[in-house]
Amino acid sequence: MTLRSAVLVAAVVVCAAAVAQQPTQTWTVHPEWVRAHEDFLASDALAGRGSATRDEEIAATYVSSRFESYGLQHAPGMNSYIQAAGVESIELDGKATLTAGSTSLAESADFDLLLSPGESASGPLVRIAVADVKTATPAAGSAVLLTGATDPGAVFQAFRQINQSKPALILIAASPALTSLYDMMGGKTRTPIHLAGDTAPARNGNVLLVRSTDKLPADGTTVSLSVHTLPPTPRQTYNAIGYLAGTDPKAGTILVSSHLDHLGVGRPVNGDSIYNGADDDAAGTTAVLELAHALAAGARPRRSILFVCYGAEELGLLGSRYFGEHPPVPISDLIANLEFEMIGQQDPKMPKGVLMLSGWDRSNFGPTLKERGALIGPDPYPEQHFFERSDNYSLALQGVVAHTAAGWGMPPTYHKPDDDLAHIDVDFMTAAIQSLVEPVRWLATSDFKPTWNPGGSPQQGK
Repeated sequence: MTLRSAVLVAAVVVCAAAVAQQPTQTWTVHPEWVRAHEDFLASDALAGRGSATRDEEIAATYVSSRFESYGLQHAPGMNSYIQAAGVESIELDGKATLTAGSTSLAESADFDLLLSPGESASGPLVRIAVADVKTATPAAGSAVLLTGATDPGAVFQAFRQINQSKPALILIAASPALTSLYDMMGGKTRTPIHLAGDTAPARNGNVLLVRSTDKLPADGTTVSLSVHTLPPTPRQTYNAIGYLAGTDPKAGTILVSSHLDHLGVGRPVNGDSIYNGADDDAAGTTAVLELAHALAAGARPRRSILFVCYGAEELGLLGSRYFGEHPPVPISDLIANLEFEMIGQQDPKMPKGVLMLSGWDRSNFGPTLKERGALIGPDPYPEQHFFERSDNYSLALQGVVAHTAAGWGMPPTYHKPDDDLAHIDVDFMTAAIQSLVEPVRWLATSDFKPTWNPGGSPQQGK
């Protein structure tokens, strides 16, 4: 049995109940459909849908099969529902060592390697208190040990300041809060990664969380980090794309999107190493699927609609970047982009049943959808810059009015193995998706074109 046929068999339960549904202008999203998508996408069988992996490809194939079953077409210029892109990265073996004088520390046991360019480095040790970083001037090539703070925000602000001096190494005294951030990365070192053919991005130096800084010798002692790269392996990421052709080719295209990847398999927590990503972002993918389901079942809209589930978001928005660089329709034809991210849990700061929309005050898009009945409202966390942290941003940088609808911005399950179906509020998800069916249908049939508010476009520097 081929991969595609296997996924079709796994997916057939999702649409069985929908066969009898007659295409009308009134549509009901059923919670069993929502749960069925989550059951498959967030199952252990997909091993967390790691970015640019075979598991991500299986997820993209599942989404593609649903698009096909709903009657969506291939996007213009494509002969498949999947858009694949090459990815280049540096992989480490996880066995780095840190030596300083007679002291030798081992990765995992004594320190975690947060960031690495994949190159060994060394330099003279210099201790700098986080409170003193604004006046500190360490020499380039130093091994800087940041001490005296446990708050992640203060530590990483200090890191950005010190990084300007181009140290060879940055060592940060570990704390429970900082270690939890590493766990949210899946317990994996972030190394340079980019789309094949791109110019390699600027590299950060090696950044370590050291658990036993008292083992380090006096300032001035040479500290050396030895890292070991693995042979590179060809990788691809996968965007799943379905197209609903409108009746008026000149009316433009709406983009409804999410990302379908997650962290894959990482550091075990309470014996569980699969980061299922039920909320992040199987939930958003489910929203795209059920909006495609609803809108494809009705009369053809005036405007065309692209339904896209990106790959490799967790590696730095790579799938949406590739889509933005290789769009099946001209970017200038895109009327608006509605992205879905983590809609599986209600945010305690939002009114009951309401999703937040990132960058609410940047355009008239959100308020207009709300007037049409969408259960969305302003993002209560502007300091978190969620607008810039999701796939909508890749399109917004090209001028498209693009926003992300989300549930709980940072739930307790964020980037943890317990982001699973047991922690998904299916009724909340179902109601939120339902509230957007008619507003998106209206957008696809109207003359309304969302616009940026003055200063709202990221192209204007906001």
